[in-house]
Order: sequence, then C-alpha cells, then structure tokens
Amino acid sequence: MGNDVPLAGLIGLLPVLLLLSAFFSGSETALMSLNRYQLRHKSREGHRGARLAENLLKRPDRVIGLILLGNNLVNFSMASLVGIITYKVGGESAAAFGTIALTLVVLVFSETAPKTLAALHPERVAFPAAMIYYPLLKITYPLVWLTNLCANGVLFLFGVRASHTELQALTREELRTVVHEAGSRISSRYRTMLISILDLEKVTVDDVMVPHNEIIGIDLDNEDDEVEKIVSNSEHTRLPVYRDNIDKVIGILHLRKLANLARQDMTKATLQRLLTEPYFVPEGTPLSTQLIQFQRRRERIAMVVDEYGDIQGIVTLEDILEEIVGEFTTDPADDGDDVVSEGSNTFLVDATANIRELNRSQNWDLPTDGPKTLNGLIVELLETIPKPGTCLNINGYPIEIVETDENRVRSVRVGQRDADPAISE
Repeated sequence: MGNDVPLAGLIGLLPVLLLLSAFFSGSETALMSLNRYQLRHKSREGHRGARLAENLLKRPDRVIGLILLGNNLVNFSMASLVGIITYKVGGESAAAFGTIALTLVVLVFSETAPKTLAALHPERVAFPAAMIYYPLLKITYPLVWLTNLCANGVLFLFGVRASHTELQALTREELRTVVHEAGSRISSRYRTMLISILDLEKVTVDDVMVPHNEIIGIDLDNEDDEVEKIVSNSEHTRLPVYRDNIDKVIGILHLRKLANLARQDMTKATLQRLLTEPYFVPEGTPLSTQLIQFQRRRERIAMVVDEYGDIQGIVTLEDILEEIVGEFTTDPADDGDDVVSEGSNTFLVDATANIRELNRSQNWDLPTDGPKTLNGLIVELLETIPKPGTCLNINGYPIEIVETDENRVRSVRVGQRDADPAISE
C-alpha cells in the first residue's frame, strides 16, 4: 500500500492523524475533569452537550473504551505511516530517527498540549466532544462492548466490579468547603448564612436559650398592678406564666390575646383562661432538630429542661433564626450593652454575656465547648471566684477581672488577642 500512495499524500495524512490523536487525548482528560455537580446543573438547564456528557459518564468504562480504541488506532497508524515515509526517504537508518521524532511530536502536540488545555477548560472541550462520541459510541458499540467485556473480565479476576457510577452526596464538611470556595459567586452574607445552616446540628438549645435567671414572665402570686406592669412593658409577644417561681410554669400567654380586653377585665383569672400549654424540650437538643419540631408542632417558644425536669431556660424560634441570619429584632439601643470599647485594643465586657454572641459580634474566638457565659468560663478555669485585679489568658485573649460579687464575676476587661493563643492563668 505504501508503494502505491504518493509520498506527498502520506505526509499530508500525518497532520490529520495528529489532530485526531490530540482530540482523543484532550477529550478524555476533559470528560474526566468535569465537575459532576456543575454538569448535572447544566444538564437540568437543558444544555445539550452537558446532557450527552452526563449520559456518557454514567458508564465511564464505555466512553473510555471508545476513546482508547480510537486513540490507539490513530497512534499505531501514525507509527506505521512514519515508518513508511522515513523508509522511502532515507532507508532503514532514517526509520529509527523517524520513530524518535514521532514520539516527541505526539508527546507535545497530541498529549501534553491538548490534555493541559482540556484540564484548564474541561467544559469547552468535553461538551463538543460528547456530541461526537454519543453517536460514535452507538455505531461502534459491538466493538466497544467486546473490548470492555475483555477488560472487565481482567478486572474481575482482581476483584474489581464494574458498575454504574452514581453522583455521591457531599458530606457536611465537603459542603462547607464548597461554600467557602464559592468566593465572589456568593456574597459574604449569604456564605455566612449557609455556613450557619450547616452548623445548626453542632449548636444546641443550651447555646442560644435565655438562661433561667434572665427569664421574664408573669408570676400569678404577684399583685395585679405588678402583673399589669409586666404585661405593659414587655418587649416580648409571648410570656411564661407561673406561680412563685419559673419552675412552676403553668402556661404561655400570647399578649396579642389581650389586645381586645378592657383594663378592668385583665384579671388573673382571665389571664389563666388565655394560656396555652407550655412546650418542654430536653437540654442538648440540636438546633436543627428543634427547628423541625417547632415547625411540626406550630410552636414558637419552648421551655428547656434538664434530666430532672428543672427549667434551665427558654428557647424561641427567633433565637434559632438569629443563629442563621444574625440579629434582626434586637433593640438597637441595647446593642453593645455587653461590650463597651475602652480604646482600640481593650473592651469592658459584662461577664454574664453569652460566649457565642460575643464571638459573633466581636469576631472573637473564645472557647464555646464548655460554659455558655464568660463568667462560667472564667470560674471553670480558675475553680474559684477571682478577686478584682486577677489576670488570666484565655485562648490568647488577656482578661482582667474588674468587678465580682460573692457568687460570680460581674465584669472583665478583654484585650487584643496574642499572636500565640493559649489558655493559661
């Protein structure tokens, strides 16, 4: 055959084979480099190339078999062609040189360059290639099927089973990485919200509840004037109603139900008739679980109880939503009451403040895996109520005790974080 075809024709065939080899090599890399989630998204949007590529990748053994079949056929044809050309031009000595030259040309133009391009821009290469491979696979299916049968038979001997590839679900940590890596595609505010949603399972009702000693409610043992004052001045729409102390709660009062009552009708007996049953949840309940429970029960407020049934605090739907979107209903006049700046590097902090809220509002990194308040954290570390003037370092933050009383730390001064965080006394 080589003697019948003109030398110019054989040389002209070489660039065509090089391009085909580059196409097979580059398209293989492009298809294997596709982001499967972006591919599925484009496919659902109706992109034809993406839809064909997704179908091909459901059985990667078949598309790889087709690509390797075409690539090897082209490369072996090039080797034979170069052998014939070099033999015609220079005899047997030139054939060896032709083999070396072909190897370098194929390596650069048909392997490295197209594969690098495909890795950098997989969609630009893979989608047009999929439009070619999809019908080509149907035409060559018997040959590809036989090739894959032999290949899968070899893999079977080594314990490898070929099967359909399914898109694996991302773990929570993988989703977190995806959100962080989204960059400018998602605004920082939305990224923070998405991360907060992923973290709901790590946060419990104990972390966001209003603690026992801060609960505002109606004590039916109080005088009528005091009860009316609490109702009139309340910043909340729902209040727990109890006798003597909060552990003896008897119901929840929705203040909206009092809107149509005349002042003289606002008696304790009337209030009791308007109460709804209190809803109790165990401490340690993840916020993700509690959010679903609020939705199912159509509740907005729950009493958090410990293993003995004692009330530890109150958690509301608003508290959980604020964990996701941040503060949105707090009185602006109260913002920053817990933290007062004393300069560029120090802050006077109310020690009863919640650590998570301090971290979020001040962008600090105080430990949150133990006590919920700054006072609790300090007392746990020192194992005593410290005297004013005591200094300690918590996770790199220098802290000075400013004011205490008999049973707690009232206020502290927090300085700028050290370069080398540590927890020390």
